[in-house]
Amino acid sequence: MDFGVVFQCDPPASSLIDLSKRAEAAGFSHVWTFDSHVLWQEPFVIYSKILAETERVVVGPMVTNPSTRDWTVTASLFATLNDLYGNRTVCGIGRGDSAVRVLGSRPTTLAELRECVGVIRELANGREVTLRDRRLRFEWAGDSRLEVWVAAYGPKALALTGEVGDGYILQLADPDIAAWMIGAVRAAAEKAGRDPAAIRFCVAAPAYVGDDLTHQREQTRWFGGMVGNHVADIVARYGSSGGAVPQVLTDYIAGRRGYDYAEHGRAGNTHTDFVPDEVVDRFCILGPVEQHVKRLEELRDLGVDQFALYLQHDAKDETLAAYGSDVIPHFS
Repeated sequence: MDFGVVFQCDPPASSLIDLSKRAEAAGFSHVWTFDSHVLWQEPFVIYSKILAETERVVVGPMVTNPSTRDWTVTASLFATLNDLYGNRTVCGIGRGDSAVRVLGSRPTTLAELRECVGVIRELANGREVTLRDRRLRFEWAGDSRLEVWVAAYGPKALALTGEVGDGYILQLADPDIAAWMIGAVRAAAEKAGRDPAAIRFCVAAPAYVGDDLTHQREQTRWFGGMVGNHVADIVARYGSSGGAVPQVLTDYIAGRRGYDYAEHGRAGNTHTDFVPDEVVDRFCILGPVEQHVKRLEELRDLGVDQFALYLQHDAKDETLAAYGSDVIPHFS
């Protein structure tokens, strides 16, 4: 199992560079960031600096979307970074959440996401695409290699992931839900004539190493609110009891009353008190090292290839160090 770490692009960017270097030294293989340019700093500028000051880590957004940038710009950013630093990027992508909603816009359609995945991947791998009736190719990007991993929760998005994704990103660490989601992606891949084993599976969630479970829950409750944005879209489309997704994923948002993107992804925010402790415990990985290892073994046995831990709480240094000294070596 690989390990990634997910940061917000909070200023100063120099702190994120330092954390990325420490993550590489601790054994993490991937450094991911949010991609929401109004709420935080522009990630692709920061990726260049991370890559320049590290040797091995792969960088990418968790996740970008088809709306923020022209698709050809996104592809060119990845291909340029690959040219400079030797194919050390990955593209996580979804329909869009904070980056578009904070601008008063909406997530894209799945049809747009499907086309966007194809355009970015083909161009960033030096291949030709047809876009807006134009045949396009980066003649300079023949050596660039990029995988596109799709983030999804709903049944149609999961099917799309199985049909076109190089990887699947599930943003919660509940083994039961993960088994359901991974199964749906694999089934879609097989139905599309693809090898399900070729798809990489990444689970991403907050992890907090320590003994004070009450405090850890309060520091990570924000995550259930963030996931709830996507779940609310699913409920609006499919209802809450139709079996479109596991009911544990839809029931908990019954008390949700809107969302304030000014506090998006922030520990201690004021609008996620509807998220019960049980959901925090299921979606996140909390407690002493032994609890982290136990949960990660469950996820690994389901076929999860990477765990990417969100590091947005008041014990960043301690959790990063604990993973480096005790968790990652267990899975090496």
